[in-house]
Amino acid sequence: MSTLSELAERYAHLDAPDLEWLHLLVGDWQVVSDLTFADLVLWLPTDDGDFVAIAQCRPSTGATVHYDDIVGSHAPEGQRPQLQRSLTEVRALRSREPRWYGAYAVREEAIPVVRAGRAIAVIARQTNLGGARTPSRLELNYVEAGDDLMGMISRGEFPAPNSATGPRRGAPRVGDGLVRLNSEGEVLFSSPNALSCFHRLGALGDLVGRSLVEVVADLIEQNSPVDESMPLVVMGRAPWRTDIEARGVALSLRAVPLTEHGQRVGAVLLCRDVSELRRRERELITKDATIREIHHRVKNNLQTVAALLRLQSRRMSTPEAKDALAEAMRRVSTIALVHETLSQTLDETVPFDDLVGRSLRLAADVASAGAHVRTVVKGTFGLVSAEDATALALVLTELVTNAVEHGLSGRGSGTVEVLAQREEDHLRVVVADDGVGLPEGAGGGAGSGLGTQIVSTLVTNELRGTIEWGAREGGGTEVVLTADLRTPGREAGQFGA
Repeated sequence: MSTLSELAERYAHLDAPDLEWLHLLVGDWQVVSDLTFADLVLWLPTDDGDFVAIAQCRPSTGATVHYDDIVGSHAPEGQRPQLQRSLTEVRALRSREPRWYGAYAVREEAIPVVRAGRAIAVIARQTNLGGARTPSRLELNYVEAGDDLMGMISRGEFPAPNSATGPRRGAPRVGDGLVRLNSEGEVLFSSPNALSCFHRLGALGDLVGRSLVEVVADLIEQNSPVDESMPLVVMGRAPWRTDIEARGVALSLRAVPLTEHGQRVGAVLLCRDVSELRRRERELITKDATIREIHHRVKNNLQTVAALLRLQSRRMSTPEAKDALAEAMRRVSTIALVHETLSQTLDETVPFDDLVGRSLRLAADVASAGAHVRTVVKGTFGLVSAEDATALALVLTELVTNAVEHGLSGRGSGTVEVLAQREEDHLRVVVADDGVGLPEGAGGGAGSGLGTQIVSTLVTNELRGTIEWGAREGGGTEVVLTADLRTPGREAGQFGA
């Protein structure tokens, strides 16, 4: 199915502000559809005088008219004159007689979509009359509020461009609870669900005729944090969202101010009990904080181990023992660096490009013994899961250290280059130096030392990849490493190819 932008570009030439206005409308017209118990179809006039449907919305409070999507279709012949008149005269038009769709009748109304005083599209409001009956008080209030919003659309007053509904989850919908307010913030009507929400919060009795902001002020506990925007939302003065929490209950409120020719005449307030949702969010935040604290403590413990190894190496008299402890200390420090990075993020992933630059420079400086060695990192590693980050960091540290100690041994300067190529979960890394190269007869390996054994084991078992040593063109050594990384969020063992 084509998107709104694609259809608008294909059939008409809308300015960017007009197109953005239609996007804002479609993004927030579900509340209008639910209040009016009607399907909404957005018809865009085409360059050749026709109309094309670029968006549609079905009510969650009543029966739909269109069981199949009609986006991308052209307006029926019998509906086109009404749409054209509404667009030309810039006013709402209702059909005198219902239109029949199969076995049920549909009441149709055309409402112009106005921006900056111009009608740029038309909304067809279609109500299924198949289950028509005497409307209840709740339905009458729904429809009256929906009519107010449709009138605002025809005057260019809805949607509100600055409608900050907020990033928090749990946005209320019409069926969750609705309160109608007058211009002074007094309650004109409260749906049963909305009344239950405020009763759970601690309010007593009916809300009709009372100032809602005074009701809420009495419910808020002393010394409890309060959102600065809450009074504006509760009085219906701003199209924003806020949360009210008291006595272990959390309500999410959204205000939709009702205006008439720029003057505020009231508001629709949607409310939803989000107590369980907020409780789960707090649990997740607590778990995230705990995990970060664990990574922080592991990092501190590893740094303590590295310090003990450093103290022990100073007591060693043989060069071989000192070198062995120095290598162990370097490996422990690399693992600690991974945990330090994990302790600073909410996700169990590591931005490896930041980490690899620090760890490789540290490894080169330690192994160079006074020589000037330059490390160059090209390409991108991307995000690496915590399960793979430690193994990959250790492997790269070992390869760079080996290149400096053996490839650049006895030289005053040199360069170690690391080239990373990432395609989804497949990683290819080339570590090259401009040193003396591999010893004769080394073939595809680099010896049988402990570092080489560690690298081979980690690449094969932890990174599920391959590694090859070879001669670099122009002199030096080149190591090619491939790895199939785990996709962050998947279980261990479920990695991409």
